[in-house]
Amino acid sequence: MKKRRRFSQEFKIEAVRMVVGQGRDVFDVCQDLEIRPDMLRKWIHKFDKDGSQAFPGSGRMKSEDEEMRRLRREVERLRMERDILKKAVAIFSGQRR
Repeated sequence: MKKRRRFSQEFKIEAVRMVVGQGRDVFDVCQDLEIRPDMLRKWIHKFDKDGSQAFPGSGRMKSEDEEMRRLRREVERLRMERDILKKAVAIFSGQRR
């Protein structure tokens, strides 16, 4: 069983530029770099979509994804605070739910 190879952001961008920028054939680049054509096509698509923010690396997110994650956590915290305050109002006003 082969060990899964990991490629750096620079390697992926350079491979994409060989095809897009230099106009080389996908299969030629894949043979030279010893990667699969479907992998290179996926990198090209991702680079076209995300540009310089493509391939952030393992464990890292694009800045907009990271902001979305932070906002979702904050919304969840605010909902919990709201629910606690609702319960406190109900207790102190003598009403039970």
